[in-house]
Parts: sequence; structure tokens; C-alpha cells
Amino acid sequence: AEVEETLKRIQAHKGVIATIVINAEGIPIRTTLDNSTTVQYAGLLHQLTMKARSTVRDIDPQNDLTFLRIRSKKHEIMVAPDKEYLLIVIQNPCE
Repeated sequence: AEVEETLKRIQAHKGVIATIVINAEGIPIRTTLDNSTTVQYAGLLHQLTMKARSTVRDIDPQNDLTFLRIRSKKHEIMVAPDKEYLLIVIQNPCE
């Protein structure tokens, strides 16, 4: 219930296009997008996040990735990694 409330709150923010929650294996658990788009985002962002995390750890083994933000011409993608899950938020950067 707490997770649902948090996701609702995030989704209500101005400019937020979508939210996706994926598990440690990269499988989508919750999404506000259609299936094929969700699967595409989940797969690619899971790979990118794991690569970013290993890069951070290669530089300093005592360190860890806490947040990943990607800004493109069209969107801003934010990834908040946790032990078990990844929260992905896609928003319109112009908002």
C-alpha cells in the first residue's frame, strides 16, 4: 500500500510521463506504460544501470550507484536503484 501511494504521488508530478518498477532480474513488476514499451525500457535501462553501477564500483569498490539521470532531447529518464528493485521515472524535461 505504501508503494502504491508513493507511485501515485510520483505519477501526479507535473511532467511525469511514466513510472516503471522492475525487479533485480529486470522484470517489470509495475508500469504505467503499454507492455512492449515497458519491456523495451526495462531491458535497456536495467543493462545501463548495472553497467553504471559496476563502473562506479570499479572506480571505488567502497562506493555504489544511488541515482542515474539521463537527459535526451525528448525526455528525462531517472533511475533509482535499490537492492531488490529499480524505479524508473520518465518525464518531460520542459515541464
